[in-house]
Amino acid sequence: MCGIVGIVARNEVKQDIYDALTILQHRGQDAAGMVTTDGRRCYLRKDNGLVKDVFQAQHMQRLKGNVGLGQCRYPTAGSTSSAEAQPLYVNSPYGIALAHNGNLTNTEELMSDLFAEDLRHINTSSDSEVLLNVLANELGVLHAINPSPTEMFKAVGAVHQRCRGAYAVVAMVIGSGLLGFRDPYGIRPLVYGSRETESGTEYMLASESVALDILGYNRIDDVAPGEAIFISNEGEIFRRQCAANPELTPCIFEHVYFARPDSIIDDISVYKSRLRMGEHLARRILGQFSQHDHDIDVVIPIPDTGRTAALPMAHELGAKFREGFVKNRYIGRTFIMSGQKQRRDSVRQKLNAIDLEFKGKNVLLVDDSIVRGTTITQIIQLAREAGARKVYMASAAPALRYQNVYGIDMPARDEFVAHQRTEEEVAHIIGADWLIYQSIEDLKKSCQEGNPHVRDFECSAFDGRYVTGDVGADYLARLSIARSDASKRQQELSFLVDTNVLDLHNHS
Repeated sequence: MCGIVGIVARNEVKQDIYDALTILQHRGQDAAGMVTTDGRRCYLRKDNGLVKDVFQAQHMQRLKGNVGLGQCRYPTAGSTSSAEAQPLYVNSPYGIALAHNGNLTNTEELMSDLFAEDLRHINTSSDSEVLLNVLANELGVLHAINPSPTEMFKAVGAVHQRCRGAYAVVAMVIGSGLLGFRDPYGIRPLVYGSRETESGTEYMLASESVALDILGYNRIDDVAPGEAIFISNEGEIFRRQCAANPELTPCIFEHVYFARPDSIIDDISVYKSRLRMGEHLARRILGQFSQHDHDIDVVIPIPDTGRTAALPMAHELGAKFREGFVKNRYIGRTFIMSGQKQRRDSVRQKLNAIDLEFKGKNVLLVDDSIVRGTTITQIIQLAREAGARKVYMASAAPALRYQNVYGIDMPARDEFVAHQRTEEEVAHIIGADWLIYQSIEDLKKSCQEGNPHVRDFECSAFDGRYVTGDVGADYLARLSIARSDASKRQQELSFLVDTNVLDLHNHS
């Protein structure tokens, strides 16, 4: 999962791209990058770290031009090396820079074809570099001196035929303009908008509408599944459907966890979808107890994404809503952290209980989802130490039992706490008196009410159905090995060794 942004402006874009990446920082905290162009050459800065750390004053001064794009990265494929930070760049057949959100599922096949047939070389293990080279190759076979929008759309159509998986892409063709496109299922989000200035109309493409809102752009539309949009350096805008059979099936986990609540994705308010998740979940609880039989005294959200669902739950259940945890906002997301020990150590640094909201009460804790169970076990223990008489647990999402292969770094299947376990067994493991999950049907309804034209969602993490139809047992087995905590520890160790070797070389 990553945040991507592209801007065609009348003046320099570096500050707006920086601000947009800061707004989208929740989508990726491992690395950040930006590339700009003045129409003749491009200027690139990228590195590991948060946006505020990657871009210092000396870097910003060098980023010239009125067209540019950026990305904040959360790696799900490839390594954590800064060499794989985006944007990525090739200079043949044109100078092309690309930022990608998602994950390809046929990367190995594409790598082989690029090397053997297209005579293009891949320097990293990043599927984004593969995608960039596929796009570059398809533009190259057109033999256009300056590719027109029609020729760019033809190249995107060829990308759709060759690439499988999830991809929302913003690419910059030096000297021509900005190209954005989305996979034929629309799994990953991409939205665009415009703003009027004294110098003329400016355009932005971004992962979430909140980046447009805060920077004063008016949201025009989502990029449709399979659609491509081209914005020339002169500010002309062109759109075309480039896929044969597009079908909007967006990732539902955007609404559960990743997207900001103030974003609109595919005409669905993330905030309202989370409110509806709470309403449906409360009715599920009331289906097991009558409003007068349940003994819940207080509903307490786990900050931050559990809060929106918890509010309507308290109302429906006739219980009090209280903030029981204070969050340290300078600790990263435990979902993204690799290694169980790192996740455990971060919980008590991240949250502190307000004892008076727990003491002597039956407490219902509400979270957006439960992944490995490590974090929630610690939080339930915090609630008991604060004096809670009973601790119940509600998850606004169904039980996570399968890997997501489309851009979310879900762990190996046997690392999920719900893997091959019932609700009662999971409740026992995490230390809750009882546990309730959202149903998949109610989760879909919560989002679908915002846009009835979305007939289905990508829910593979919950139901094991992969919409691209190319994900089998062998692929998932390889993915389990690659995404296990043991594998990540080995990658981190290798990265540290490589970094130290490089440092020694530089100082010798």
